[in-house]
Amino acid sequence: MKLVDDVVITETDYGYVLLNVVEGTYFNVNPTGTVVLRALLEGGAAAEAADRLTQEFDVTPEEAARDVADLIAEFRRERLLAP
Repeated sequence: MKLVDDVVITETDYGYVLLNVVEGTYFNVNPTGTVVLRALLEGGAAAEAADRLTQEFDVTPEEAARDVADLIAEFRRERLLAP
C-alpha cells in the first residue's frame, strides 16, 4: 500500500503524523498504528502488519488482525491511503 500523493508523513517521538497538503487535514498515528503503517508502506500485507503487532505488543493474532483491518479502513475513509 502507499499513501496518496497529497499526503506527507513525518515521524515524531509519539508516532507518525500524516498531513494532506491539499485538504489541510492531518492525522496523528499512535505507536501501534505506526507499526501497522510502517509494515504496509514497506510493502507488507495486512497479515504481515498484524504479525508485527503481535511481536511488539501484547495482543492476540485475532485482535491484531481486527485492529489492522480497522486502521486500514480508517486510513481509506480519511483519504490517506491510495486505492
